[in-house]
Amino acid sequence: MPNIYTVTQINRYIKNMFTQDYLLQSVSIRGEISNCKYHSSGHIYFTLKDSEGTLSCIMFASYRKELGFTLEEGQQVVVQGGIAVYERDGRYQLYARKIQKSGEGQLYEEFQKLKARLMEMGLFDSMYKQPIPAYIRTLGVVTASTGAAIRDIINITRRRNPFVQILLYPAIVQGEAAVPSIVKGIHALEAAGVDVMIVGRGGGSLEDLWAFNSEEVAQAVFNCRVPVISAVGHETDTTIIDFVADLRAPTPSAAAELAVYDVFSLFRQLEEREESLRQRMAGRIRLEKMKLEQKELRLRHLSPLNQIQEKRFWCIRNEEILRETMERLLTDKRMKLGIQIERLQGLSPLEKLRQGYSYTVNEEGKNIRDIFQVKEGETLTIHVTNGQIMTRVKEIRSGQKER
Repeated sequence: MPNIYTVTQINRYIKNMFTQDYLLQSVSIRGEISNCKYHSSGHIYFTLKDSEGTLSCIMFASYRKELGFTLEEGQQVVVQGGIAVYERDGRYQLYARKIQKSGEGQLYEEFQKLKARLMEMGLFDSMYKQPIPAYIRTLGVVTASTGAAIRDIINITRRRNPFVQILLYPAIVQGEAAVPSIVKGIHALEAAGVDVMIVGRGGGSLEDLWAFNSEEVAQAVFNCRVPVISAVGHETDTTIIDFVADLRAPTPSAAAELAVYDVFSLFRQLEEREESLRQRMAGRIRLEKMKLEQKELRLRHLSPLNQIQEKRFWCIRNEEILRETMERLLTDKRMKLGIQIERLQGLSPLEKLRQGYSYTVNEEGKNIRDIFQVKEGETLTIHVTNGQIMTRVKEIRSGQKER
C-alpha cells in the first residue's frame, strides 16, 4: 500500500526542496510590474510578468527602505531575491530584497567601479574638503534654469537672507551635453569669484542623474577652489560628486539652507545679545551704585568729624556710666559705713561710759586693767561720760584682801 501524506507534509517537503536549491535563494528576475499593492503593514505585494508568465512577489517592509522609487503598473524592473514556498497556500513566490528599474543594473556597476577608482585616487579624502563659509555674499548655482531645484534654492535663499546675490549658470543637467555643460558652469562660477557653489538638480532615475556620476564632473568639483555643495536628486539618491564635494546636501532646498545663513536668526540673536547686554550693564551699574553707597557710608563713618562725634558720644556715655557707677558705689559705701558706725558705736568706750562705765589710765596714758599696773600714791585719770577725774591711789586691794 503506498504511503499517504498530509497536505502540510507535502508543502513542507516542497519548501525544503526550494530552500536547498542555491539558485533559487539568490536570483535576479527581469519583468513588468503588475497588481502592485502597498499594504498598511509596510509590505509591498505585486506580480512580475513577461509575455508568457507571471510570478507572485512580496517585498517586506524591512527591505522597502532601500527602494529609491515608487513601484507602478507597467514598470520594467529587475528584482533580486529568493524563491520559497508559502506553506499555508502551497504556492511559491519571490521574496524581493532589492528592486531596480530595468537598465540600471549595468549603470550601477559602472557607478561602483568609478567610485572605487576615484576613492583610490584620493578624491574622496576628507583632508581636501574645504569649509563652507558661515556668511556669504554671492551664491553660485550650477543647475537647470527651469525646474524645481533653482526655484527652491531661490525661495529659501530669499527667505533666509535677501541680501545674498545668486549667480545662476543655466547648465544642461541631463543627456549627452550635460557633462561638458556642468563642467563649464563650475569653471565659470569659480572665475566669477562666488563665495560658495551649489551643483545639482532635482530627482530622477539613475539614468537622469548619470551626468553627476561622470569622472569629468567629479574632477571639476575636486579642482574647484570655491567650496562646493552637492545637491543631486532626493535624499535617497547618491552620486559620485556627493563624495567629492566639500559638503553633501540631501536636496537642493537643504543645500540652500546649508549655504545661506539665516540673517533674521542673526538679527534675533543680536537683539537677544543686546537685551542681555543691557540687563547685565544695568545690573552692573546697580551693583556699583551699591558699592559706592557702601563706601560713602564707610567714608562718613571714618571721617574726622564723625570720629570726633563718636568719641564725644563715647565720652558722654562713659561719663554717665562713671557717674552712675560712682553714685552706686557711694550709696553702697554709705550703707556699709552706716553699718560699721553702728558696730563701732556699739564698741565705742564713750558709749560704754554713757552706759555708766568709766575708763582709767595711769600717768603714761596706759589703760589700767589690773591692780598690779598701779602703785600707791600714783596719780590716775578716770574718764567718765562728762569729763575726767584726777585721783591718787591711796590703797590697792585684791579681791576682799588688802595689800
